[in-house]
Amino acid sequence: MSAPTTIAMIPARAGSERLKLKNLRLLAGKPVIGHVIEAARDSGVFSRIVVNADHPAFGDVAKRFGAEFYLRPAPLGSSEARSDDVVADFMGQHAGDVLVWVNPIAPLQPAAEIRQVVGHFNDGEFDSLITVKDEQVHCVFEGRPVNFDPHELFAKTQDLTPVQPFVYSLMMWRYASFLKHYAAHGYALLSGRLGYYPVGRDSTAIIKREEDLRVAEALIAARSGAGAAEYDHAADEIVAAEAPCA
Repeated sequence: MSAPTTIAMIPARAGSERLKLKNLRLLAGKPVIGHVIEAARDSGVFSRIVVNADHPAFGDVAKRFGAEFYLRPAPLGSSEARSDDVVADFMGQHAGDVLVWVNPIAPLQPAAEIRQVVGHFNDGEFDSLITVKDEQVHCVFEGRPVNFDPHELFAKTQDLTPVQPFVYSLMMWRYASFLKHYAAHGYALLSGRLGYYPVGRDSTAIIKREEDLRVAEALIAARSGAGAAEYDHAADEIVAAEAPCA
């Protein structure tokens, strides 16, 4: 059986509200969306990589980083546009088997992880999949415990069953199942056999606000080894006490 035709769709809007033109903000010398295009390209799993945007200016950025460009219809560029409609429109214009929404505001997601998630999707025969993160923390929902029992000894966080909030760094669907469900119901993002994939911490650095950009910059600096950990001199006493005797 031949491999499915897998297309990366990188959506971008000029009208971002919380951080103006966030996809074009510079991060380590290149636009945020540029990091994402490069990671998609380096993953080696896509037949095509297409920036799906609401303004022609994104076409230059797409070309510069080696991606194709699709100018979506104007109504799909507003803040009121639904993601289901954006995906359905794109599928209608770009034939394929699997569509992967590569979030342009997750600029630190590694190429290797993109490859792993897409492989998991295909191996698991899912119809749709979204990335999540594992959080080992005591959680309540509407006043009720989710992953702990308040009538038992307080659990260590490392012993808790992780909760899994959505990350949105990657979403993906099989064309056939998505379009069938969309035609019948008008929505399809979480349709069919749904899978989840927990991603690493770098992929959870989502750029929505100015402070998120600063966090991403710090993570990039940490990758390069800048800002090595330093300790207060009180740590020397602890280390010395723990050292084995000669």
